[in-house]
Amino acid sequence: MDFFNSALGKNITFVRPAYFIISGFIGIPNIKYYYVFLFFVYIISVLANTAVMGVICLDRNLRTPKYVAVFNLTLADLLGNSAIVPKVLDIFLFNHPQIPYSDCLTFLFFCYLCLSMQALNLVALSYDRVIAIVYPLHYPVKVTHGFMFSLIASFWVFVITVILIAVGLLTRLSFCQSVVIKSYFCDHGQIYRLACNDYTPSFIIAKILPVLVLWLPLTIVLMSYLCISYALAKVATVQERMKGFKTCTAHLSLVAIYFIPVLITFTLGANIDPNARIINLSLTSVFPPMLNPIIYVLQTREIKESLKKFISKQNLIDKSKTSCG
Repeated sequence: MDFFNSALGKNITFVRPAYFIISGFIGIPNIKYYYVFLFFVYIISVLANTAVMGVICLDRNLRTPKYVAVFNLTLADLLGNSAIVPKVLDIFLFNHPQIPYSDCLTFLFFCYLCLSMQALNLVALSYDRVIAIVYPLHYPVKVTHGFMFSLIASFWVFVITVILIAVGLLTRLSFCQSVVIKSYFCDHGQIYRLACNDYTPSFIIAKILPVLVLWLPLTIVLMSYLCISYALAKVATVQERMKGFKTCTAHLSLVAIYFIPVLITFTLGANIDPNARIINLSLTSVFPPMLNPIIYVLQTREIKESLKKFISKQNLIDKSKTSCG
């Protein structure tokens, strides 16, 4: 157990800095315009996710197990963007690069928590699609409100536990020299590499974390679509196959938007320019939460119908008010 002494030792004094410095982009002119762009993306994301959450809450027809997962996805998107974008704007646009030690770890926790939940929500939605297409007769029994609530709750508990372990291990590190984090937020990998004592436990959790919250969810989603493809291949007519596949297009779009940019960054690794890496990761963090609700509105019949009903009701109310006036 000497291996973990730096993390679990009781008689060790840890050197903790008063603050970290988020360096962000280096040598890019007019970079403030990029942060203004992020601000507009954030506003659209807040409005779109709030609208979808409101529609799901107000329309009783959408209170199904599937939309429990959709609601949770929009909630995680809203919380994730709210955790990242305002702080990034404060750091770079308003020139406050110094962030207190405890605030930085809190920032890290909420960013990783919400980004991880986005991936796990896609797993919940893929389960819904598998049962609906492969076992349609069993859908009312296997996809219930109780099951979906339990699944989502277990995901939250799992992710909170894993991220707390990662943050807890960071508190067992000493920072004797540089406190400059070369990223746009308090990145776990950037922080533990600054430590001047043994950071092996943090290194191990840094390797385990992507497997648990990125590669494993992606593997489950891909396996679910292999099952769906096999089931659709046995359907007699092309029209029925297309009809079945069409119910998956919204979910597939979300999977592509979330995973492809992350996979590109991880694949290129050290070969990618630091500024390009920061841009890719920052866009990966803020774009899916903006696009997810828009995709569901455009590609999901139930939400489109619910929005049409809501808009028509509002028009009737406005007309009645006008006629009474």
